[in-house]
Amino acid sequence: MAYSEKGLKVYQMIKDHLNGGKFHFEAHDDDLVITLTVHGEDLPQLTIIRVMDDRDVIQVLSPIPGNIPEEKRAEAAVAVAAANMGMINGSFDFDLKDGEIRFRVAQSYADIEPSEELLKYILGIAFYTTDKFNDKFFMYQKGMLSLEEFIKKADE
Repeated sequence: MAYSEKGLKVYQMIKDHLNGGKFHFEAHDDDLVITLTVHGEDLPQLTIIRVMDDRDVIQVLSPIPGNIPEEKRAEAAVAVAAANMGMINGSFDFDLKDGEIRFRVAQSYADIEPSEELLKYILGIAFYTTDKFNDKFFMYQKGMLSLEEFIKKADE
């Protein structure tokens, strides 16, 4: 697929930023996608960075390990809403069909020149938020936290 000059430039900037930060990542150049695993305070977190060239958007996705069991999905939607409450940028998506939860943050670069600071900001949001919530969602999924306990911890 042919990508725009600006999209390729943004993709290269992201790779350079990650190399400068000594991250270990896989670049999928044919798709303008980068995957890496980030290690925070508890669970390792898969992170997917996509340059959506057709939309002039950088998108960062971080799926939470495991899926919510079918019998807990309606209640889990409340947990996701509690986690999203008050979030300024980014949000958790919840797929009712398969129980997947993932964090998503996106930034358009249509009318701006992306910078190192912008990348630090977007990635920082993704890394911080998933590290804050991945263990809580995992514990909820496994029955180690009730919905009420999850909500209380989400408010902390």
